[in-house]
Amino acid sequence: MDDHRFNEIIDFAVAREQEAVAFYRDLQRMSRFDAVKELLEEFEAMEWHHIEILENLRHVNPNHISVPRIEDLMVGDHIEDSRPDPEMRYQDILLIAMKREQAAYNLYRELAAASTDEDTQRLLLKLASEEAKHRLMFERIYDQEITEENQGR
Repeated sequence: MDDHRFNEIIDFAVAREQEAVAFYRDLQRMSRFDAVKELLEEFEAMEWHHIEILENLRHVNPNHISVPRIEDLMVGDHIEDSRPDPEMRYQDILLIAMKREQAAYNLYRELAAASTDEDTQRLLLKLASEEAKHRLMFERIYDQEITEENQGR
């Protein structure tokens, strides 16, 4: 893959993360609860960190990109979508975040499957694995703090 194509893919991924930053910022403005706003600020900061990671990928040879396999707890697969609203709770925010990460993961996997260039596939699969890591983080939080709490543990 040429450098131009590589940078186009990174640019695309950065734009998606910038959309996530704007999304969490909008949710902060929408929310009525300070604790929810603080959590959303943390998610916004996490998305900024993802942008830094992507920008650092620009300096990596595509042949040196590894694609780790990420565990999937499939928590979000069994739970209804939650919609943003001013009354959203911690649980709702985790669900929204999980679903967003899953959608990004699916997108990068589909783009990789459609690509015929091995370096492009590797980069897209790397981006998918990053999204899977983020989803896993939210799934673990949900599983530990929401599911266990609801089961009275």
